[in-house]
Amino acid sequence: MSDVGVTLARFTRAERWVHRSTAVLMGTCLLTAFVLYYGPVSLLVGHRHAVELVHVVAGYALPVPMLLGLGSAAYRADLGVLNRFTRDDWQWLRSRNRRDGSFAVGKFNAGQKLNAALVAGSMVVLVGTGTLMFWTGLVRLAWRTGATFVHDWFALGLGLLVLGHLWFAIADPEARSGMRSGRVTRRWAEKEHPAWVAGLIRSREDGRAGASGTGRGRARRR
Repeated sequence: MSDVGVTLARFTRAERWVHRSTAVLMGTCLLTAFVLYYGPVSLLVGHRHAVELVHVVAGYALPVPMLLGLGSAAYRADLGVLNRFTRDDWQWLRSRNRRDGSFAVGKFNAGQKLNAALVAGSMVVLVGTGTLMFWTGLVRLAWRTGATFVHDWFALGLGLLVLGHLWFAIADPEARSGMRSGRVTRRWAEKEHPAWVAGLIRSREDGRAGASGTGRGRARRR
């Protein structure tokens, strides 16, 4: 049977909500940071204190969607996958032919795992250094100066990561559809994440086998 038009469930509603909420907060942080640090735009927008306050509130709120997402079993399972690098992942990163079907790519490829780790680490650093910058009485001036330096460079790096993420998302409409609707076509999934599709098929077959075995057991008891 042809798999044209067949779709697979990729992300739950909770996972999509976490992604969208984080994206909005991240975008707010980056845009307000640009306004605060780029003089011509800062003068054009004005209201520096208000922009700074929005930046701080969005920054502190940034981890909230991810923490709330821990209430979802599917989200926790995806975090476990993102936090685990396999031998195929390291080979995928080193290879120039990453999409030739020779790698057992699971639900997330190595680039997505690396991006998630860098973004999460950057968020921790930015919230920590931002706290030292905003609450000026916590530490002495030398520490605040160092925190400002680290904060600025990590913010720049995070901005570049986000731009790269958007670039790959724009180039892959199917991936965007998966995050928007929660479903992807089987043809795309088998090409980009074959090991994930194979795992889904095994789970379904095991489920059918278990249900069949239970049914036969009940029939014998009768």
